[in-house]
Amino acid sequence: MKTCFNTEKGPKAVGPYSTLTMTNDLVFVSGMIPLDPATNEIVEGGVEAQARQALENIKTVLEEVGLTMKHALKTTVLLTDLGAFGAVNAIYGEYFAPNFPARACYEVSKLPKGALIEIEVIAAREL
Repeated sequence: MKTCFNTEKGPKAVGPYSTLTMTNDLVFVSGMIPLDPATNEIVEGGVEAQARQALENIKTVLEEVGLTMKHALKTTVLLTDLGAFGAVNAIYGEYFAPNFPARACYEVSKLPKGALIEIEVIAAREL
């Protein structure tokens, strides 16, 4: 059975989708862009600040359903400039170390609201 969840503490969805859906032990976090939850606007400060905010948003949403970043099995990172990979990688490592989830990273031409990064997560409730 599918359970849908919309965050109370994180940024609001910018379209017709749930923040997170769950079925059995799997948890699917929708792509998070670097929205400040207080304003629902993109944070300033370049890709590093945006990466940190997107990851904080993911952390917040997972915590709302009783999980942590350690529950992440797989992530997908979307960047508008793959040249930012190294900077994003360093910040990403702070949030998922030491047992990293599987990951894919792609360069895309545009992201919602002009974001430079978007990250989605698949997690498991039971590890």
